[in-house]
Amino acid sequence: MRRGAAPLPAATLLLLGVVAAACAGASSPARRPMVVEVPTRPAFVKLPGQDEAPAQAGQPLKQQTVLRTETPGRLQVQLADGRSFRLGGDALLRLAGDTLALQRGQIIAWVNPGSTGGTPLRVKTRVGTASIVGTTVFIEATATEVKVFSWEGTVVVNTDDGQRITLNSGEQVSYGSAPASPEGQPGWQSRRRLGRGELDARRARSILLNGFSAPMETLPVIERELGLSR
Repeated sequence: MRRGAAPLPAATLLLLGVVAAACAGASSPARRPMVVEVPTRPAFVKLPGQDEAPAQAGQPLKQQTVLRTETPGRLQVQLADGRSFRLGGDALLRLAGDTLALQRGQIIAWVNPGSTGGTPLRVKTRVGTASIVGTTVFIEATATEVKVFSWEGTVVVNTDDGQRITLNSGEQVSYGSAPASPEGQPGWQSRRRLGRGELDARRARSILLNGFSAPMETLPVIERELGLSR
């Protein structure tokens, strides 16, 4: 300030501070969920209060958005906190905070390696909810069965009938009618670890592990931990 110049009024200083903060906010917008890639169609997005429309890469999403695919459609989404998922297999899913409400179809959801803290990412199905913190989970929901599989890390499944099932890398648990059950009543079956041949086949044939150009940061971790063939 030049000698003898009058100091700026307090109101002017306050206005300059507000303008500076607004400029800083404009240069660093809050992150929002976004469609990253749509490798195959049909795939659709229905934003709250709007009609369903074809999904587009780079499209921002809001909470309560509904995502839908028809075979062979697939898409990849990055959430506001950097976590990601891929959807396919005649799927229907709704974004609900830190929960992905999967009504049907296939999903792979993952947390980037090295991420710590924060609330778990939850995938809710009609019979239970799978929670992940630093791992990769696969879920398939059909009209008669729900499968939850840990590709890597620990996945906790809290079932609607009060059970808590913990899966480690390469383990799967299913809900459906047990083949040996004389009553034929559906329920949660015992968890099992997949064999090497089954893991290799699943890696090679998966519609969600293959055919995307966008990166899946945990895929090298999966292959290394389970000793899978590329």
